[in-house]
Amino acid sequence: MSNIIRRGLMLVLSSPSGAGKTTLSRGLLADDDGVDMSVSLTTRPPRPGEVEGQDYYFVDRQRFGEMRNRSELLEHAKVFDNYYGTPRAPVEAALSAGRDVLFDIDWQGTQQLQEAAADDLVRVFILPPTAAELERRLKTRAQDSADVVAGRMAKASDEISHYAEYEYIVVNHDAAESLVQIKAILTAERLKRARQTGLSDFVHGLREAL
Repeated sequence: MSNIIRRGLMLVLSSPSGAGKTTLSRGLLADDDGVDMSVSLTTRPPRPGEVEGQDYYFVDRQRFGEMRNRSELLEHAKVFDNYYGTPRAPVEAALSAGRDVLFDIDWQGTQQLQEAAADDLVRVFILPPTAAELERRLKTRAQDSADVVAGRMAKASDEISHYAEYEYIVVNHDAAESLVQIKAILTAERLKRARQTGLSDFVHGLREAL
């Protein structure tokens, strides 16, 4: 089917902090060159080493507000004192070119994407195998204080409650196994008839040759 023109899709991976979505996102991007990571806009200043257009698109608040008001953002949110959002144009360009776009966002951003582009969206929620394992992973990262870990654990219950808004659920017992499952989801979604925009011409050519 690789010679049939198709429209790309938006693949969302969501999970509570520590369940493994970032590791799985990196694994998918490394293994599949047909997937691009969505690059967000932000109003916060660049951090050392961050590259414009690779890590984020850096804009001021006025520019962000103008884009939001003109519906040029697929989703947006305020995090602490800064704004973040997904620009519509580069995502649309990728989808039209048959490339898939990966989103590492929470349930609130996913709801906005559902409202903006439901036909292009594939939603996957990553669950930890147990609450104890989630806590162990958060502590093992050694990035946060005990209070921050406790806060993330408290927030996890609310995040997990939105699992039913996603078409696919992956319980992340093992990252390698979960990555295989996500690849299977992506393969199946790529083969959906509605996304294979060149299928009619392909079938017509087949019939003409018979």
